[in-house]
Amino acid sequence: MWSSFSIPFVIFLICSILVASPIADAGDQFEWDGRVLELDQSNFDAAISNFDYIFVDFYAPWCGHCKRLAPELDKAATMLAGLKPPVVVAKIDADKYKSIASKHEIDGYPTLKIFIHGVASEYFGPRKADVLTQFLKKFVAPDVAILESDFAIKEFVKEAGSDFPIFIGFGLNETLISDSGIKYKKKAWFSVARYFSDDIMSSYDFDKVPALAAIHPAYNEQNIFYGPFEENFIQDYIKQSLLPLVLPITQDSLRLLKDEERKTVLTIFEDEKDEKTFGLVKVLKAAASANRDLIFGYVGRRQWADFVESFDVSKSQLPKMVVWDRGEEYTTVIGSESVDMDEKEIGTQVSNFLKNYREGNVIHNRISGPSVMGFLKSKLGMQVILILILVLLLVALMVSMLKDEPDTFSNQDSAVETGSSSAPQYEPRVPRRATEKED
Repeated sequence: MWSSFSIPFVIFLICSILVASPIADAGDQFEWDGRVLELDQSNFDAAISNFDYIFVDFYAPWCGHCKRLAPELDKAATMLAGLKPPVVVAKIDADKYKSIASKHEIDGYPTLKIFIHGVASEYFGPRKADVLTQFLKKFVAPDVAILESDFAIKEFVKEAGSDFPIFIGFGLNETLISDSGIKYKKKAWFSVARYFSDDIMSSYDFDKVPALAAIHPAYNEQNIFYGPFEENFIQDYIKQSLLPLVLPITQDSLRLLKDEERKTVLTIFEDEKDEKTFGLVKVLKAAASANRDLIFGYVGRRQWADFVESFDVSKSQLPKMVVWDRGEEYTTVIGSESVDMDEKEIGTQVSNFLKNYREGNVIHNRISGPSVMGFLKSKLGMQVILILILVLLLVALMVSMLKDEPDTFSNQDSAVETGSSSAPQYEPRVPRRATEKED
């Protein structure tokens, strides 16, 4: 009787082992200890499907930017491993495993991508370990957090940190901000507080509900929206409140304006850290609060001279206000060539500037030198120039080869007659390395 089922039983055991083996191997492949996971051709796809959140560095060993990024990713990996759910940090030599690089459209190094349930998004955020960790926290956080107590509110604000704006809807239904929570997930933290005390109301400076607070911890700034709580009004408020009332202009902060349609009222100082500038910035905040259809920003010549000089200002004209479209053009307001720093007159001068601007009493100008937005794109611009040079060299080489072809054929005929080997020898071209991406 044993012999009657022994063969099927053995076949069943063998099949079970064969089926189970890949699963066991996959588990063994990813015995992750919280450090950066090194991937290759054999396990890349399995890793993407195995982890819900995996942050991948596509690097090349010869890439200088990749080498500088590596220790930051090592630091970030241990911090991201502690999130709930965790974010796995991995890397793959995309220069070596070119089929993987091609599949994921890697055209420069390093390229960073976050895979969420297998779906990739390219990462363009900060690369320092602490800020990168804070940024990626937002990918695993709920679109809108629900806060049930004073303690939960305080913990939420503490965990959110100071790198992104925070929105808290007090007594607000989460459905009213859920769309914004999804749309601006990479730009801000969103929450609703269901239960809170009078102490919280006093702390956040609101006296009735519902209320929506927009908080910018990095700028020690917050404002309150009391409605109307209709979808369009809420979305407009949130969109306008993603930036502080007055934004210090730097190369990094300009990136925040990438998707903005509003023009920028730009105030140019000699030194933005001079104590005399603080009074004007305070007035600008009040003006910004009343003119939300414009962005207000400021910059110091001492902090960013190249940028300031694009607006054709001399030291004697500073401080100066212009309205910039963040492209090639800006406008000056007639009669407001510069700002008098007399505290009693600053408010009136800013009001007159805005009034005359809206009335069209302006002079249209073009920035001098290269495009101001070129300051943002200068690294990319250098890459494009290098590519164009290589293309031109390639074209020149091809033209030269075509010109030489008749001689080549005649030389080959001569070679047949004389028995010599005079055919031209061409060296194979070395494949060009993909352009490095700048930090």
